[in-house]
Order: sequence, then structure tokens, then C-alpha cells
Amino acid sequence: MLSIQLCMVYPPLLAPVNTVMYGPVIMTDQLSAQDWLDQGLKTLAASGFTALKAEPLAKALGVSRGSFYWHFADVGAFHAAILRYWRQVAAEEIIAGVEAAAGDESPLPLLLRQAFSGKLALERAVRSWATADSAARNAVQAIDRRRLDYLMTLLRDAGFSAETAQARAQILYWTFLGFALSDKTLPKPQQKALLDALIRIASPS
Repeated sequence: MLSIQLCMVYPPLLAPVNTVMYGPVIMTDQLSAQDWLDQGLKTLAASGFTALKAEPLAKALGVSRGSFYWHFADVGAFHAAILRYWRQVAAEEIIAGVEAAAGDESPLPLLLRQAFSGKLALERAVRSWATADSAARNAVQAIDRRRLDYLMTLLRDAGFSAETAQARAQILYWTFLGFALSDKTLPKPQQKALLDALIRIASPS
């Protein structure tokens, strides 16, 4: 009789541990929205934007789809979050990182080395997505403007005139895009020679 009374007075004591109510369903998957976004970028880079769906992502994470819909209203909301996260990772975090690492030196050589030595599958995947989706296209256009503006700022800081900085920033960025979208890798010596030439273009003397 006492146990029945305790159940009535203190029902949380009998609730399952580490569970979250999701509508009529008890959800035990304890993933954050960030976990889903990180997996989303990995999936996007490996399998393309068509794989950004609740079921394959949940399977990759070893959880149910309930966790996905706990954090995102629908797949469209997840796609929007992925594009925002990509812009943060592929522009803002890189800029902040090279600024911090460069210290009192110009971050431009470091930025170029990082851009031309990194893994670019994600860049290709997002740009492929942009050919079929207006939101992805807007995200790509926004990141292109951000990167170009940053390059022009660095070149002006290095001593170039505004006109020359704009022209050289465009040349550098077009070269990066061609490199990123190419399906052929350059031999190490050839890649180093290309990078050295680009750093000379970015140097005022």
C-alpha cells in the first residue's frame, strides 16, 4: 500500500533514467543539435546533399529518428542549419584561426597554405548542392563574398592599392575554386610550386 502511495506522490522517482518526452514517445537518444550538424557535414562531404535525411543520418549515429526531430522541425530546417554551419566552419573559423596563428605577421601566406592543402570534398559537395537548390546557392554566394572581401582586406593591408587588391584577390580565389573543384590531384612538387607562385602574387615586393 505504501509503495502505491509513493508512486502517486513521487512519480518522477519511477521515470526511466536519461529520457526525454517527445510528444507521446519516450526518446532515449541523448544527442545535441551540434552532434547532428557534425554528422551532417561528414555525410555531405562523403555522400552529397541527397544523403542529408533523417533516416540515414540516424543510422550513421546509431540512434532513432526521434532525436533528429527533437532538434529540427523538419529536413528543410536541418538543411538551413547545415548551410549556416558550413559558412561558419569554412569561413569564419578559418579566418579566426589564421589571424590567431599569424600573430604580428600577415595571415595571407598561412591562409593560402591552408586553403591549398586542406581536404576539399565538403567544398565540392556544397557547390554541387548549390546547382540544385537556391538556399545552398545563396550560402555559396555569401561565402564567396566573405572570402573575397577578406582577401582584398589582407592585400590592401600588405600595401596594394584597392584596385590591385581587388584584381589579385579575384585571381587567387578563382585559382582556389579551380583547385577545389578539380577531380585531379597535383603531385607534391607541382602543388608547392603553385603555392609559391600564389604567395608571390600576394606579396607586394
